This record gives sequence, C-alpha cells and structure tokens, in this order.
Amino acid sequence: MTDVRRAHGRFQGGDPAAGIESRHAFSFGPHYDPDNLRFGAVIACNEERLAPGAGFGEHPHRHTEIVTWVVEGELTHRDSTGHESVVRPGDVQRLSAASGVRHVERNDGPGPLTFLQMWLAPLEPGGDPFYEVVRGVADSTPYALPEAGAVLHVRRPSAGERTALPDAAYVYAHVVRGEVLLDGARLGPGDAARLTDTRDAEAVAVTGAELLLWEMRGA
Repeated sequence: MTDVRRAHGRFQGGDPAAGIESRHAFSFGPHYDPDNLRFGAVIACNEERLAPGAGFGEHPHRHTEIVTWVVEGELTHRDSTGHESVVRPGDVQRLSAASGVRHVERNDGPGPLTFLQMWLAPLEPGGDPFYEVVRGVADSTPYALPEAGAVLHVRRPSAGERTALPDAAYVYAHVVRGEVLLDGARLGPGDAARLTDTRDAEAVAVTGAELLLWEMRGA
C-alpha cells in the first residue's frame, strides 16, 4: 500500500518573525492529529528553513533518534555532550537523545538554510546520548540506525533512471529535489510516500532527483 503526502499538506509552524519556517509531516506540538502520529519508527519529518542568524535555542530531547539532512546552506550544531559541528549538504547528522540531551541548532552562515530533521522512536528507551556526523554520504552506503530498527538510503537517480526501493515492512520515501514517479504518482520536492509491505517497488526519475528512503522493520 502506498500513501502519498504532498508538501503543501504539511502543518505549518515555526516563527516567521524570527526567521524560522517549519513544515511538519506528522502530528507535532500544537498541530495534533491522532491519525498521523507515526509511520513505522518515524515520528517526525520536519522541513526547517532558517534565515541567516536564526535558530533554535537550547532545548531538551529524550528517547528520540534525531537524524538531520541539510538541503541547502550550513547548519551549526552544539549539544550538552560537548559536540559542535557544521553540517552541510550530503552529510548525515545523528543525535541519539537517549536518557536526555540538550542542543542548539542555528544558521550561522551567510545564506539561507534548509534542512530536514527526522525523528525516530528507539526500540528501547534510555541509554547514553550519542552524536556523529557522516560526511558525504554516497548512494551505495546505507546509514544503519539499529536503535530504531531502521536504515536510511540516499538515492540520486539521473533522469529516466530507475531506483529500487527496499523490500521492507515500512518504507518512508521523501523527495528532496527533482521529480520521480512512484507507484503511478508523480512526486516533487517535499512530497513523501509511505509504503507498507513493499516488494520489488521502484521509483523512476522524471528529472535528476534526490531521495531519502527509510527502510524499517515491522513491530
């Protein structure tokens, strides 16, 4: 089964006066939707746009795996475990909040910043916080997140190229850029598809594209 969710259907949030624009794919904060709480392990997929100098002040997280993908610009990260990084397009940033961590994320660069922040529920709560940045993730190098029973695949097909989707109980597909055909639907930037019990599924690139695919096991 394929459930297509369009970019324009996301909940709008943030603080535009402070240079923060947020679009939420799942129930989030004041935008409560009991029918849209999670898909597989994914509990949030937020598209964030920060103007130069804007950002999120220090705030806490617990029992959440937070994976960030920068679309444009540079993201400055600092957290209570002492890590400080600048994350750029093509990098995967992961913050495992575990039993508790605080962090700050800002746009300290000269231009606009757009990034996706995806939250996944861990299989078990607790543990020690963990942070890493994997630079320049290639299409052929899946990023495993065993704490959530999930694997992130990055695909960058050229126009006309077919790209296989993982066979899995749950697949969450997000189009970062370009256009693809997936199960008869044409998806553009910001669109997503939620696929259940996928077997031999594929996406066809209409233009050069970039896709993020979460492969997740069943409960």
